[in-house]
Amino acid sequence: MFTRSCLTTAGVFIRSLRFIQPVEVITSPCVSDICRRYHRNTKMPQKAKNTKKPPAAAEAEASGPVTRDKSGAVTITVHAKPGSKHSGITEVSTESVGVAIAAPPADGEANTELIRYLAEVLGLKKSHISLDKGSRSRDKLISVDSSLSPEEVLRRLREAAG
Repeated sequence: MFTRSCLTTAGVFIRSLRFIQPVEVITSPCVSDICRRYHRNTKMPQKAKNTKKPPAAAEAEASGPVTRDKSGAVTITVHAKPGSKHSGITEVSTESVGVAIAAPPADGEANTELIRYLAEVLGLKKSHISLDKGSRSRDKLISVDSSLSPEEVLRRLREAAG
């Protein structure tokens, strides 16, 4: 099974082991702490999740169709109904303000009429009102850059609704 040269090499190796002196193993407390801390059965430490809850006042303010955004502008959530005979506010719900628009929904005519009508209702210039989102959708987000508070804007919209 074994060749003669293999046996000779093994014999030389075994004879050389007599001259090797055993070495003392020194373990430091740091190494044993690391082994204990990250043993297979223990879980790695988890990073704490940072969950910030907004204050209750911000939640109450954000629940209606008229809110104040981060930049300080007042935003109005509008559900547009283009193609009506007359422009007018049909409803003010907790989700959006329904606005009938006397313009067809083509080439941005309804968006232009919506901005003109909202400027008239709020008593502002057209340059103070802009369309943020929803240029091709019925659900739109209108931004009002003025000193009016969200409560005042909502009051004026409800008066126009009747």
